[in-house]
Amino acid sequence: MRVVPPVCERCGTPGPWPVRRCAECAGRRLAFTTARAAIVYDDRARTLVGAWKEHGRRDLAPELAMLVRQVVGAPDADAVCFVPGDRDRSLRRGHVTSEQLARELAAAWNLPLAGLLRRTRSVGPQRGLRLAARRRNLAGVFTATVPVPPRVCLVDDVYTSGSTAAACSAALRRAGARRVDVVTLARAVR
Repeated sequence: MRVVPPVCERCGTPGPWPVRRCAECAGRRLAFTTARAAIVYDDRARTLVGAWKEHGRRDLAPELAMLVRQVVGAPDADAVCFVPGDRDRSLRRGHVTSEQLARELAAAWNLPLAGLLRRTRSVGPQRGLRLAARRRNLAGVFTATVPVPPRVCLVDDVYTSGSTAAACSAALRRAGARRVDVVTLARAVR
């Protein structure tokens, strides 16, 4: 697994040279301020995340959180929240990886863990969808509870297209957050 070097000031996408904004972030209005990940979502990371997410390896959460802490560092936030899991998939898996990771990180960073988001409806898996379809799939899916603190760290397991991070961050911003920093274990790099 390779460590993700933060290059794009917004999403952390690496490039051959330092840039202010990568091609994915340039020209887009994003609800989050930054997005950082510990590792690149390559084949090795995909196997690790699959074991954690789909094969019940809950014991991996503390180790993965330690990796995130070492690479990403603590955010300047008032609270840590997580992307809420889909009810059916959460019941099948028996856990929500983003919540596990957020719980470990909040404890290590000495920040409160807050369940600030909820899903308004179930959606199909994002895997295999193109970017525009991912965004449409998540439109209106997340809503935030109030009050939301001004600075929030949103935790998820994998940042693929940024659609989930953007949808959750927009919900948090609508509910009063002024700054949302996204932290994930892994980041897909295209």
